[in-house]
Amino acid sequence: MAVVQRRTRQRAEIVDLLDELEEFRSAQQLHEILRDRGSSVGLATVYRAMQNLAGSGDVDVLRTADGEAVYRRCAVSRHHHHLVCRSCGAAVEIDGPNAEAWAAQVAAAHGYGDVEHTIELVGTCATCRAAQA
Repeated sequence: MAVVQRRTRQRAEIVDLLDELEEFRSAQQLHEILRDRGSSVGLATVYRAMQNLAGSGDVDVLRTADGEAVYRRCAVSRHHHHLVCRSCGAAVEIDGPNAEAWAAQVAAAHGYGDVEHTIELVGTCATCRAAQA
């Protein structure tokens, strides 16, 4: 049974901010941006909202190399993957039909069904590479 989330002012501020951003951001980073804009939304509220939005599929969540959850509101709702810059956090949504076929093949070969997967590619974007040169 899906939980219906109330549309509070705080939740609206968080969702509006996510709609503006293209990079994956942590709950702490989102809170900092909101605070810099004069918002009174608390950090615990941001964490709760992000967990709820991720749980409902309204945002994508990745884990950074140090295990921190980062979030992004994606333009597409269908299954997809990401290519993420390890320097600036910029992300590109990508389709992976070959990866989908491979995952289904591996699952079937081992007798698994109803398999889900996540593939995230991490690299350095052209802008960051140029800045490092």
